[in-house]
Amino acid sequence: MSLMYGKEKDADHEIDNTSHPGFIKFFAGLPPKSPETGTVRLFFRNEYYSAHGPDALYVASHVFRTNSVVKYLGAGGKSGLPSVTMTESLAKQFLREALTAKQLKVEIWGPEAGQGKKATKFKLDKEASPGNLQAVEDLLFVNTDILSAPIVMAIKTASTSAVGGGSSKAKTTSIGIAFADTSTREIGVADFADNDLFSNIEALIQLSVKEALIPTGTSSGTTERDFELKKLKEVLDRCGVVITERKPSEFTAKNIKDDMVRLLNPSSIPSSSNVDTSQVIPELSLPVAPSALSALVSYLSLLTDPSNHGAFTLRAHDLSQFMKLDASALRALNLIEAPGTIGSNKNTTLFGLLNKCKTAQGSRLLGSWLKQPLVNLHEIHKRQNLVEILVEDANARRILQDDYLKMMPDMHRICKRFQKSVASLEDVVRIYQAVLKLEGLIATVEGIETVHEGYKELIEETYLTKLQESNSSLSKYAEMVEQTLDLDELERHNFVIKPDYDARLQTLADKLKDLRDGLDQEHRDVANDLDIEIDKKLHLENSPTYGYCFRVTKNDSKVIAKQKKKYTELCTLKNGVFFTTRTLKELATDYQETTEMYAKTQSGLVKEVVNIASTYTPVLESWNTVLAHLDVIVSFSHVAVNAPESYVKPQVLEQGSGSLILKDARHPCLEVQDDMSFIPNDIQMIKDESEFQIITGPNMGGKSTYIRQTGVIALMAQTGSFVPCSEASLPVFDSILCRVGAGDSQLKGISTFMAEMLETATILRSASKDSLIIIDELGRGTSTYDGFGLAWAISEHIASKIRAFCLFATHFHELTALDQEITHVKNLHVVAHVSKSDENTRDRDITLLYKVEPGVCDQSFGIHVAELANFPENVVKLAKRKADELEDFNTAEERQGDLELPANVIEEGTKIIEDLLRTWASHVSEHDGEDVVMSDAEDASHVAQLEELKKCVEQFRPQIESNPWVQNVLASL
Repeated sequence: MSLMYGKEKDADHEIDNTSHPGFIKFFAGLPPKSPETGTVRLFFRNEYYSAHGPDALYVASHVFRTNSVVKYLGAGGKSGLPSVTMTESLAKQFLREALTAKQLKVEIWGPEAGQGKKATKFKLDKEASPGNLQAVEDLLFVNTDILSAPIVMAIKTASTSAVGGGSSKAKTTSIGIAFADTSTREIGVADFADNDLFSNIEALIQLSVKEALIPTGTSSGTTERDFELKKLKEVLDRCGVVITERKPSEFTAKNIKDDMVRLLNPSSIPSSSNVDTSQVIPELSLPVAPSALSALVSYLSLLTDPSNHGAFTLRAHDLSQFMKLDASALRALNLIEAPGTIGSNKNTTLFGLLNKCKTAQGSRLLGSWLKQPLVNLHEIHKRQNLVEILVEDANARRILQDDYLKMMPDMHRICKRFQKSVASLEDVVRIYQAVLKLEGLIATVEGIETVHEGYKELIEETYLTKLQESNSSLSKYAEMVEQTLDLDELERHNFVIKPDYDARLQTLADKLKDLRDGLDQEHRDVANDLDIEIDKKLHLENSPTYGYCFRVTKNDSKVIAKQKKKYTELCTLKNGVFFTTRTLKELATDYQETTEMYAKTQSGLVKEVVNIASTYTPVLESWNTVLAHLDVIVSFSHVAVNAPESYVKPQVLEQGSGSLILKDARHPCLEVQDDMSFIPNDIQMIKDESEFQIITGPNMGGKSTYIRQTGVIALMAQTGSFVPCSEASLPVFDSILCRVGAGDSQLKGISTFMAEMLETATILRSASKDSLIIIDELGRGTSTYDGFGLAWAISEHIASKIRAFCLFATHFHELTALDQEITHVKNLHVVAHVSKSDENTRDRDITLLYKVEPGVCDQSFGIHVAELANFPENVVKLAKRKADELEDFNTAEERQGDLELPANVIEEGTKIIEDLLRTWASHVSEHDGEDVVMSDAEDASHVAQLEELKKCVEQFRPQIESNPWVQNVLASL
C-alpha cells in the first residue's frame, strides 16, 4: 500500500462546520463495535470519505504516518471528536489493505436520503469482512485480482461423548461445518467427530478460510460448553482466522430446507413435489451441519441478492479426500506467504516458485492444489502423466503458454459480472477475443495427443472433449458479437454497437452523419465569408459549455466585431475568442440532442447484448475450469524443466506400502535463491528399519533444511508435480504434521513452550501410521532436563505406538540412545569439519559441510557458531570457560553419584579403600624385586600389577559389599 507522508491533498477535504454538532451527537449514538475483532467505520460524504474517533487515529497512523492530519470536531480543541478525511482512491486503497492484509472488518456508512454535503445522519450502506467481500467486491477489487477467493466458515459443535475406558477416556465432539465461496457460488458442508484439540478443524484451514462464525457463549463463561468454545477460538486464532460471534439462535436449521431450495441450481434438485427436501438434498440430512449452514446463509445475506437464487451448488466435503496439513505445516513447508511478508522474493514460498501460471484462474487453482494435496493414487498418477507429457514436449508447452493461456481473461470474474448485471461491452468483447483463440488451442492439444499416443485417452478425458464441447457451444456467441458490435472501433478501444444492428440506431447514425456534414459545411462557409484560413486560424471546437462553436485568435477577432448581427461572440479566453452563428447554434443543439438519443438507444441495446452474453455463463465457467487445470499442469512442467537441476517424476506408491527413498534431494525454494549452491542429500526412510530418524549436528548445519525438504517433496508429489531429486519413490501420506520454531504469542497469552506443546499435542492426537511427522528442536522452551524428558517420551511414543514416518532434529545428544531400545530408530548427523588453529590449539575453526551421514554428532558447536556470528572475543572466551566448568561439574557430580550416605559409612569406606591400596602396594613391591624373564619388561610389570589388584579386591570383597559408598566409587571407575 502506498503510504502518504505529511499533510497531503488527500487530507484537505473539510467537513462543513455547521454539521459538526449534529454529526457528533449521531456518532455518539452509534451501536458499539464488536470487541472480538477490529472493525473500521468509514463515512462516505459523496466526494470523499471520513473516519472518526479511534478509527481516525488508526487511519492517521497507518495511512498518513502522522497525526497532523487529524482535526477535532466540536468545541474544546483536542477534546473534540478526532476526524480524518481521505479521497475516494486513497480510501479504497486503505479498505483493500484493511480487509486482506490487516484482517479487519469494514463498515461503510452513507448519508441518509435527502442529506447532501452537510449530512449529519448516516445509514449503514455496506459491510464486509475478510471472509465476505461480496458487498465491496465491485467497489474495491474491480481492477485487482484476488488470487484466492476468501472463504467464510460456520462451525457448530454438538454434544460431547467420551471414547475409551478407565481414566484414559478421550473426549470427542460432533462438529458440523458449512463454508461458502461466494465467488464460485459453491457451498460445502461436513459432519465429523473431532478431539478436544479440534485437530480436524485446524486441518480445514486448507480451504483458505479467512473467517469463522461461531455461536456466542453464555455470559457466565463457566460452563463446559464455554470452555470448549474458548479452545475452539484458540485453534482458529492460531490459524490466523478472523472470529465472528453470532447469536446461538442463528445456528438453528428451522428454515434451511426452504432457503436451499431457493438458492440451489434447479438442475441439482429433482422436480418431484412428493419427495422430502432432505432426501432430495442429502447434505441436509447430516446431523449438525445444517445448523451451521443456516448461520452461514444468514450472515452472508445470500437470499437478499436475487442474482443468487438458483445459482449455488452444494456439496459434502470429505476430510479424507485430501492430505491433512496443520497450521504449523503450512508455515514450516513455506507453502504460502507468511503474514507481514508481502512483497518478498516470490521464490521464498512454494506457491511463488510453482506459480508460472499465465491466468488468474490458474493461480487460484494452484493455491487450492497446494493446500489440498491428493491421497487418491489414481488421480495423482493422472496429474503426473499430464505433467510428463508437457515436460517432454517443449514446443507445445511454449505455444500453450505464450499463444493461448497468456491471452485468456479471468472468465470466472467476468461471469460474476454477468450474473450481477454489471457487465459491460468490454467484458463481452474480452470473451469474444478468447473464443477466437479456442480453435487454435484445440488444434495444439490435438497435436500433443498425436505425439503422445499412449496418453490419448487421458488428454481427451481431461481437456480435448471438454474444449470441443465449449467450442461448439460458443460458436454462436462469436456470431452474435460479430453481428452486433462494431469490430472496426475495437482497434481504437471503443466498445460500441453496429449502427445497422438496429433500425432506430441506423436512423440516428445517419442523422448524426448529416449533422456532422452540416457542421463542416458551416465551417467552410464562415471561413470564406471572413476570409480566414480554415483549421489554421478558424477552429471548430466542441466546448463543454457551449457545444459546437468557432474559435479565432484575439488578433483575428476584429473581423467578427464588424459583423455583430451575423456573428455572436460567446466569451474571450487566453487561447482566443469563441463565437457562433445562428446556423451553427441550431446544428450544435440538434447534434447534442441526437447524440444523447443515440447513447440512450445504444445503452438499451448494450443491455440486450450483455443479457444474451450472460446466458453463456455455464459454458464459460466450464471452459474456465479446463483452462485453469491446463495452466497449472503447464506451470508444473515449466518449473520442472527450468529448475537449476531438472525435477524428476516421483514413483508414488499406495498408502502404507513401501518406503521413502529420495536420491540427491534438494529444497526447491532454497536452490533457486541468488548465489546459492545447494548441496543435495539422499533421504532413506525404510519401513521397519529406519522410519524414525534422529538428526543431530551444529546450528546452521542443515538439519532443518533436511527435514523440511522431505515434507516439501512429499507434498509436491501428492499434488502431481515433479520433485527436486535425481530419483524419488515414496508412499502416499495421509497427513504432514510439523512442530517447528514456535514463537511467543504473549498478546494471546501463549508462551513459546506452550505453543510448542499445543502443536505437539495435536500431532500426537491426529497422527497415524501413514503420516509424515517433522519435529525440529522439541523441548528447548523449558529446562534442559524437562525438555529432554519430554523429547524422549514423545519420540518413544511416536516410534513405538504411532509408527509414523518421523524426522526428529534435536540438540539433545542423549536422545540418540533411543536406537538401542527401538530397532527402527536410526541416528543421522549433519557433518561439520573442525580444524585446529596454528596460533592457539584450543581454538578450532568450523566448516559446515551440509551433508547428512549415518551416526551421532559427537560434540556441540554452539560456541563456534557464536564465533561465526562475530561475537566479541571476551564473550566467546567466557562462554568457553563456563562450558568447561559446567562439563567438569557434571562429570564430578556423576562420579559422586546420586547417593546421600551417612558420614560414618563414608569414613568406613575410605578406610577400606586405604587398606586395599596399602595391601596392593606392598604385594607389588615384593614382585618388583623378582626377576621376570619376558621380552617386554614394562608390559609384564603392568600385567603383574593388575593381577595383584584383582587378588586384593577378592580378598577385601566381603568388606566392599558391606559398604555402599565403596561400591559407588568402584562403579564409577
